[in-house]
Amino acid sequence: MSQVTMDELQAAIPDILDAPKDNVPVQILCLRPDYGERQIVDQIELTKEFGIPSERWSTAAWMKLPDGKPDPRIQVSILNKRVMDLVWLDRENTPHPGDPIVADIDTSEANMPIGTILQIGTAVIRVTDAFNDACVKWKVRYGKDAKDWIVRPENIKHKLRGLLCEVVIDGLVSKGDMIRKA
Repeated sequence: MSQVTMDELQAAIPDILDAPKDNVPVQILCLRPDYGERQIVDQIELTKEFGIPSERWSTAAWMKLPDGKPDPRIQVSILNKRVMDLVWLDRENTPHPGDPIVADIDTSEANMPIGTILQIGTAVIRVTDAFNDACVKWKVRYGKDAKDWIVRPENIKHKLRGLLCEVVIDGLVSKGDMIRKA
């Protein structure tokens, strides 16, 4: 299985950070109904109560509140398509990263600081303070370098594994809808 190297990853950072800053179309919508399952769809629903109702967030969130409920700060993730294309080399034998929203957008802290409000379709979401440090599945699927690259001290501010967001206003997001800073 071919995996990207740290040198290739680091060399790609200028291109990743050169992604459009605002007003870009959603390119891929992906649901994760269960572990390892992916469904590429044309539309998803976002709700404050359930995140993405057809996703496993409400039943198996990786971050929970002290009372055991799923942490709303991780209801929706947005992955920069340039990062996805860089690490996801074997698309036939390796699952999609699983982020519900993929777009060619700069997800760095400089462009999308905590609290940034995004309008996507009829939904509104907010960038949270939760950091997506890439899970062990990311490491297994895309390589040790791809995992280590995300958490390199100089790269943390780039949020290379994408944004974690909470739903502010319920709505529908369709492929092609524009992501706009509100």
